[in-house]
Amino acid sequence: MTDREAHCYELVADCRLRAATDLFAHTWDPVVLAALRTGPRRRRALRADIGGISDKVLTDTLHRLLAAGLVDRHAHAEAPPRVEYGLTSLGQSLVEGPMTALGRWAVEHGDELLEAQESAARTPG
Repeated sequence: MTDREAHCYELVADCRLRAATDLFAHTWDPVVLAALRTGPRRRRALRADIGGISDKVLTDTLHRLLAAGLVDRHAHAEAPPRVEYGLTSLGQSLVEGPMTALGRWAVEHGDELLEAQESAARTPG
């Protein structure tokens, strides 16, 4: 097996690659990460900033991002209790790296992408 073939096999079989691409498999994960890029937020503020996300979906998304180590939860010891969610350094690196690059690509090529999708939808099967 050549080095190139071995490298391709590693990318296909590597759990790290699957774990990284899974971060974009859930519609709301990148949206919540992007909303937290400016700093920690309480759930209510986060939900209002995002708009269109149900409380259940936000809860599921935060649990998934917490489990992935991208978001942390900080409970403040005060009355009434206050909980904030913020990006971990790992989450910050994802938002500032691949997500920012994807955002730039979408701004630059978004019209082309939408046109291609619309053209494909108009073309019979």
